[in-house]
Amino acid sequence: MHQLSFRSMPFVRHPSSAVRCLALGLVVTAVSALSACSSVSDRLPSVGSVVTPYKIDIVQGNVVTREQAQALRAGMAREQVRDLLGSPLLASVFHADRWDYVFTFRRQGQATQSRRLTVFFKDAVLERFESDELPSEAEFVASLDTSRKPGKAPVLQATEEQLKAFEARNAVVTGGTNPPPVAPATNYPPLESPGAAK
Repeated sequence: MHQLSFRSMPFVRHPSSAVRCLALGLVVTAVSALSACSSVSDRLPSVGSVVTPYKIDIVQGNVVTREQAQALRAGMAREQVRDLLGSPLLASVFHADRWDYVFTFRRQGQATQSRRLTVFFKDAVLERFESDELPSEAEFVASLDTSRKPGKAPVLQATEEQLKAFEARNAVVTGGTNPPPVAPATNYPPLESPGAAK
């Protein structure tokens, strides 16, 4: 009986050469597979261009609206200006008579909004102010809410007829007279439970 050995096989000279041939074949297959992947990925859009990470909205500074700027009057005290516009974003030690109100708003996929209002004081009273084109409150709120379609803002003031109808409905509900005021409750629970040791 003839035994089969690696030496008797003409194409395999040594057992380690078979392992080398197999390893070389795997390396060639892996390299060709990777080169095929790179040629396919050149034709397809990258994942970064299809899927973008979420970026939060960045609001910095003081929001100053057109209505607030219109309320500024020469001769106002610093405290009045601060009450109306809020604390300034920039109050320089080198320019003590100047307050800068700066506002920036960044949202993904939109142009950055940037506005500035500068207030100048002389002897602790408002002398003048300079500003960029400021939005009204309604325009500013509409620019923040991108889910709503722009349209006419609802009227937030009742007409005389609506007020009279409201008073008539309330008079029917209450019986035409105002209810007597309710006296506050004077029943308070005891501070200590009965039978507590003194």
